[in-house]
This record gives sequence, C-alpha cells and structure tokens, in this order.
Amino acid sequence: MTLEDSTNDDLDAEVKDWLQAELEDALDEDYELEISEPALSLELRKIYKRRHGPSLDRATYFRGLLELQAELIKLHYWVQHTKAKVLVIFEGRDSAGKGGVIKRITQRLNPRVVRVVALPAPNDREKTQWYFQRYVPHLPAGGEIVLFDRSWYNRSGVERVMGFADPDQVEQFFQDVPEFERMLVRSGITVIKYWFSITDEEQQLRFLMRIHDPLKQWKLSPMDLQSRVRWEDYTKAKEDTFERTNIPEAPWYIVEGNDKKRARLNCIAHFLSQIPYTDVPQEQVTLPERVFNPDYERETLPRDLYVPQKY
Repeated sequence: MTLEDSTNDDLDAEVKDWLQAELEDALDEDYELEISEPALSLELRKIYKRRHGPSLDRATYFRGLLELQAELIKLHYWVQHTKAKVLVIFEGRDSAGKGGVIKRITQRLNPRVVRVVALPAPNDREKTQWYFQRYVPHLPAGGEIVLFDRSWYNRSGVERVMGFADPDQVEQFFQDVPEFERMLVRSGITVIKYWFSITDEEQQLRFLMRIHDPLKQWKLSPMDLQSRVRWEDYTKAKEDTFERTNIPEAPWYIVEGNDKKRARLNCIAHFLSQIPYTDVPQEQVTLPERVFNPDYERETLPRDLYVPQKY
C-alpha cells in the first residue's frame, strides 16, 4: 500500500466518522422532538400513526437527508460563485409542511447566501402600495437563494377566501402575476413554485396535535382555524390559482405532503434537479499556527461575567 492509498483510506474513514456523527446528532434531535410532546397528545399521536402507512425509518430518512444537504451545500457554493439568482416560493394549506422543508433546506447553509422571507400581514401604508411592491425588496440579488414562506399568492389564497381582497382585486392579480413572474425570469431570476398538498383528514389531525401541544400552539392562528371551516373555498382558490398562474416560465410543482419525511426528501431532490449547478473550485482551508507570546499573561476575569453552570 502506498502513502497515497493510506491517506485516502484515512480520509474515507474520517468521512464515515463524520457521517455517523451527523446521523447520530440528527437522530438525537428527532428523539428530542419526540419526547417534547406532552402526554396530553399521546392518544392523538397513536391515532395519527395508526392512520398513516409505513413511513421511512429514521436511519434511512436521515441518511437521505444528509446526502441531499451535502448537495445543497454544493448548490449554494455554485450560486455564490456564478452570481445566480434563485427564488423559491412555498405555498399550500396550513400545516402542510412548508416550514419543515424550509428548515431542512437552510439548516446547513450560509445564511448570507440563503435566506427565508416570511412577511407579516401588510400594514396600512403597504395596503395602499402596488400589490407586489412590498415583495420586491426581498427578491434575490446575484449569488443569493431566497425562500418565500408564502408569497404574493396570499392574494389568490387567504386574502380572497377571507374577504381581505375583493373580486376585482383578485382578478387584477391573476392578470398581473404571470407577467410579473415573466419579468423576474427575464431579469435572470430562476423562479420555482411549490404547492404542498395534504388531505382534509391529515390537516385535521395535525391541527389537533398542535392544539394539544403547548410547544406548538403558537403555530395556530385564527386564520389557520378558519381554513378548516373554509376548506372548500381554499380548494377552489387553489384550483383557480393553478389554472391562471401555471406558466412555462414559472410552473407550479405539487408536493404530496401527507408523509412529512418523504415530502421533505422529494421536494429537496426536485429543487436540486431544477438548478444546473456544478462543483466549483474552493480554496483549501488550512488552520494557521497560533501566535504565542511568552510575555503575555491572561487576566483572571470576575466570576459574575460568566453564565451560571446550571447544567
């Protein structure tokens, strides 16, 4: 065996050790989430699991996720290197899993390259602006990926269903949005739109889980609860949105979301397939030697500056 072979074997062993450590860390996080749910929701969790078919086992899921996240790192290096502009829109019913996918996409990436936009309801001034105006400042510049956790499609969704926009405003939106998105594409922005789809029963179960879990109740807003009452209205709004805004330059892609684990992996894999990224050259990182000054004496700092060691 040559020295080079030995070095490669050492590197392979280090990669395997890293993958195993990452897998164990991810599993630990998943177990932590499992035990954080209060006993009040245990019966609901039993019902939830009983009504689902077999999902991916934890090890398979996390190995797949780590492989995809490694590719996401390559992608975001490529975007940064080529000054590409990528915009990803996440829409869908409440509790459909948009936030979970966004979290897994951004988890290991540089927040200076990949950022999430989740705008609150418009204020009084914004209500008087051109409808798209408040979204424009958040569009990606060169070398950025921007993930919209809900977007201008609020107008054809919640604003339409809840009566915050009148029929004329909704119709104007439908006329404007295809050309607006074509303008974005002509300017060099890649626009990718995902709709997360879940069944009526699945949403009901997820809402019940949130209602009975104090750690998740913040996820439920009055609008979320109204979406249960107006399920069919939202369905009609979704169908009209697809019919009026599914354009070749920025088509819609539907993610089946009843199985959260598969939805996350499928969405991330599809997202990666939409960008023609390649490996880009990276400067080799070397750790410099610490400068040691024999005359320097470290001062003892007061104990009250330290965070108490409670754990």
